Amino acid sequence: MRRATAITLLCSSLLALAGCKSPCRELSDRLCECVEAFRRDECIQLAADRERSIDTTDEDLALCEERLDTCTVNRNDRTTCDLLLTDEGKAACGLAR
Repeated sequence: MRRATAITLLCSSLLALAGCKSPCRELSDRLCECVEAFRRDECIQLAADRERSIDTTDEDLALCEERLDTCTVNRNDRTTCDLLLTDEGKAACGLAR
């Protein structure tokens, strides 16, 4: 009985962790919402591949967290993607240099 409970808890924990995304990944996924619909899945997959191949620092994660607060692109309102055409919008979403 204990073993079954432990296995269930372990599986639940792994599933919960699998659903968590880093702030940088969340930001990338948000920006992918502004890509044409037929390329959106490709954009999301590319973001996932890059996340696996690049080591992010705590500083990177903090910066992405800040950008999540300032990047007002909304997946339910595609007109917000126009923000990315402005210098301010690019800076707010971490696309400016």
